Amino acid sequence: MGSIPTTRAKLNLIRVEKVTGYIKDSYLELRNKVTWPTLKELQNSSVLVLIASIIISLIIYVMDAGFGQILGFIYDAIY
Repeated sequence: MGSIPTTRAKLNLIRVEKVTGYIKDSYLELRNKVTWPTLKELQNSSVLVLIASIIISLIIYVMDAGFGQILGFIYDAIY
């Protein structure tokens, strides 16, 4: 029974080492291998996303209002 806690302790140590290694590797990859956008690129992308979101929301609004009108006419004709 004395070897079971030792074995568990070794397994826990191995898990901690794997997680620590993963975190270190992830940090190094983010630091050295990832190409981060410049501030100007980030601003341009943000403006593009904002404009696309506005356009899509307007399209959805127009479709919703149109279907609402159509269904209103149908309901008025039935009742």
